[in-house]
Amino acid sequence: MRTTDNLGGITAFVTTAQLGSFTAAAERLGLTKSAVGKSVGRLEARLGLKLLHRSTRRLSLTPDGETFLARCQQAIDILAQAEAELTSHVVEPSGRLRVDLPSAFGRQRILPVLLSIVSQYPALTLTVTFSERFVDLIEEGIDLVVRIGELADSSGLVARRLTTQKLVVCAAPDYLQRHGEPNIPDDISEHHCVIGFRRHQPIYWLFKESSGQTVRLAPPATFEFADGDAMLAATLAGCGLSQLPRWLVREYLQRGELVEVLTENAGGEMPISVIWPQNRQPLPKVRYVIDELIRVAGEGRLD
Repeated sequence: MRTTDNLGGITAFVTTAQLGSFTAAAERLGLTKSAVGKSVGRLEARLGLKLLHRSTRRLSLTPDGETFLARCQQAIDILAQAEAELTSHVVEPSGRLRVDLPSAFGRQRILPVLLSIVSQYPALTLTVTFSERFVDLIEEGIDLVVRIGELADSSGLVARRLTTQKLVVCAAPDYLQRHGEPNIPDDISEHHCVIGFRRHQPIYWLFKESSGQTVRLAPPATFEFADGDAMLAATLAGCGLSQLPRWLVREYLQRGELVEVLTENAGGEMPISVIWPQNRQPLPKVRYVIDELIRVAGEGRLD
C-alpha cells in the first residue's frame, strides 16, 4: 500500500466530514467531486469499515466514522504542532496567511497593516476575506480573524484584545432639521434609524446611564446594512440616526457633515480582538502578524 494514497484518503475523509459534502470538500481540496468520493471509498475499503452514511440529500458519520474522525483530527493537530516547532527558528514570516476581517474596520484599519507587512516580507502572501459572520477557523482553514464585540464561544481559540471601539450616535444636519434631536435614549423609538444587519440576531445600541451602567436599547430597523461603510453612507445621506464607531465618523463630525446626539449618554464600547486557533506554538507567520497588530494597537493606530 502507498502511504501517499492513505494520507490522501484521510485528508479527503476529514475534509468531507468537516464540511458535510463531497462537493464542498472537492472545492476546498481543488479536486473533482468524483475524485474525493473515490478517495474516501478506497479508504473505507482498506479499513473494511463504513465511515459515512450517504444519501441524495446529505452525508453523516457512522459511529466508526465519528471515532476515526476524532483520531484523525488528533493526528493532524500533532502534525501542525510538529510543523510549528520545526519552523520556530524562522525569523521572517513566509507562506500564505489566511485572514478574515470585519468589513469597514478591516479595510480601513487592519488591511493597511497587513499590506505594510507583506511589503517588507515578500515571501509572505495573503488571502483576505471580509465578513461579519461566525467563522470556524479550523474547518475553513483560516489562520486568524479580527472580530468586534464580545466573543460568544472561544473554545479551542485564543483571543487577544487589540483595542476598544467607542460608539457615538449621530445623524446628518438635514435629518435633524426635519425630525429634531432625541433628548433621551428612549426617544430613538420615534426616529428613523440606520443599523447594522445581522441575520437572526437582534441589534442593540449601547448607552451609558448617569450611574455609569451600560444599557442596551433596540432601535427601529428603518434601514439595515451588512456593512459599516454602507451605514455611514446612508447616515450621511440623511436617512436617520445611527450608532457608529468614533474612528469611522471622526472626520465627518469635525467637518460638520454629521452631528453627534445624546452626548450625555455616550460611552458605549465594544472590544476588538484578534483570534486564532489554539496551538501550543503558532506558526511564525501567524505569530508575527499577531505581534504586529498588538504593537500597532498599542500605539493607538487602530483607534
